Amino acid sequence: RAAVTYGADAVYLAGRAFGMRAAADNFSIEELHEAVTYAHAHGVRVYLTVNTMPRENEYPALRDYLISVASAGVDAMIIADIGVMSLVREILPDMQIHVSTQASSVSSRDCMVWRSLGAKRVVLARELSFDEIRAIRANIPDDLELECFIHGSMCISYSGRCLLSNHLVGRDGNRGMCAQPCRWNYTIRGYEIVEEKRPDIPLPVEEVNGETFIMSSRDTCMIEHIPELVESGINSLKIEGRMKSSYYTAVVTNTYRMALDSYFSGDYQYNPAWRRELESVSHRDYGTGYYFSDSHKDANTATQTGYLRDRAFLATVTDYDPESGYAKLSQRNKMCIGDAVELLTPGKTGERFICDNLFDGEMNPIQSTPHPYMTFYMKMPHGVNVGDILRGGE
Repeated sequence: RAAVTYGADAVYLAGRAFGMRAAADNFSIEELHEAVTYAHAHGVRVYLTVNTMPRENEYPALRDYLISVASAGVDAMIIADIGVMSLVREILPDMQIHVSTQASSVSSRDCMVWRSLGAKRVVLARELSFDEIRAIRANIPDDLELECFIHGSMCISYSGRCLLSNHLVGRDGNRGMCAQPCRWNYTIRGYEIVEEKRPDIPLPVEEVNGETFIMSSRDTCMIEHIPELVESGINSLKIEGRMKSSYYTAVVTNTYRMALDSYFSGDYQYNPAWRRELESVSHRDYGTGYYFSDSHKDANTATQTGYLRDRAFLATVTDYDPESGYAKLSQRNKMCIGDAVELLTPGKTGERFICDNLFDGEMNPIQSTPHPYMTFYMKMPHGVNVGDILRGGE
């Protein structure tokens, strides 16, 4: 809902099986139907990820799963494995196929083979530069679409194909269960690094300038390069974040929506406030991925392993009466009279004001909103919309 409200043209999501984010609160079959209905009612497409690499004994369950989602009405399936693609073609012959970034497509010949098998879109590997993307676009027909990740978490392993999680805790990252060991807390012990909870599994490493952040990758942030992205021939700009909050989804989607709309208005000018918006959400050090660098020479690592914390997500507007000016809100974090807050609404950057009134569900004056998900009211300084967000002010 946050992605749709704040300007996404399409949303990608997973069911409860065969998706690369097994730890996410994924969709049941019933929820998938509801999500597609909701998205389509707002003119937004839905892409279902079926992008794990199933083993031999998993194919009967995969067949049943594809049959169960057939009537949901998703607009495309995102697939990494050629066997999965073959089965989808058999069971759902009219389904549009997008090739997952897990397939590590890095050349026009690669893309053309996928096209010959029926793919409509290829999500290119994250390790490509702008020059390489332009070259691929120049050597494939216009009817084959290209999609690239432009914001969010990166992986130290090539296109996410990592065995470290499997090695350390028996959770296969290539089957949607990555424990993200590249972001754990490691310390030095002689010429080894040791994870704080697993001292019996040391990893040899050389310390350089007192730092060993060798596995924590920067987050990609391409907000300052919208013209280059569009003009490189990319058809779809993809935001990573299925394990993030609705606040994160709203802010990041809204920011790139504003930037893209500005570009296509014909009067584009970069707005520094867009970067400030993206700094307001939880993230690691930002970088530009491999768009401007050589992935063979630059590991794109962060200077710190932890997340830079976001501003507090205070509440969501659930109803608004324009005559009285009162908004009904659902609490997410405590706020108090006198706090500086910001209103985030689709198509705009955050607008700061001071909270000078709060009322409980019975319209009794209160000094704060201490209870999780409590309903409260607030007279707003101007009109608001259902789905607008209140967050902590700077």
